[in-house]
Amino acid sequence: MLHRTILVGFGLSAAVVAGVVAGTALAASQPIGIELNRVDEQGPSCRASFVIANSGPETFSSFKLDLVVFDKGGTIVKRLAADVAPLRADKTSVKVFDIPDTGCGGIGSILVNDVLDCREGEKPADDCVGRLAVTSKLPIKLLK
Repeated sequence: MLHRTILVGFGLSAAVVAGVVAGTALAASQPIGIELNRVDEQGPSCRASFVIANSGPETFSSFKLDLVVFDKGGTIVKRLAADVAPLRADKTSVKVFDIPDTGCGGIGSILVNDVLDCREGEKPADDCVGRLAVTSKLPIKLLK
């Protein structure tokens, strides 16, 4: 009888540990939403406004995107790095940057090609590209 009680207790402990591990994995894999929300002509450049929603518990001290801009015919017209950090935990923010020497009307799509630098504090974060969920409110597509 004692042997059976120990096994039941062990089974419950294993279930609790599995639940905690699954909860930790779920928290660590919360998506980071990036929405292309607005573009405005800014002289010879296009000013792009992004809404970034970090729904997870992590604060990112560094989050640098490798962006590739395509014209309406699908030809690459510009490649740039956009630093959108800091991204605070469970926080939505707006990040604005210029795409130099590029008119907004000629842009067909923007590709988030990679995440060049992604850190929680001083340590590198895991699978930052995989966590991105990209959308666009505009006719300009935002791709991943």
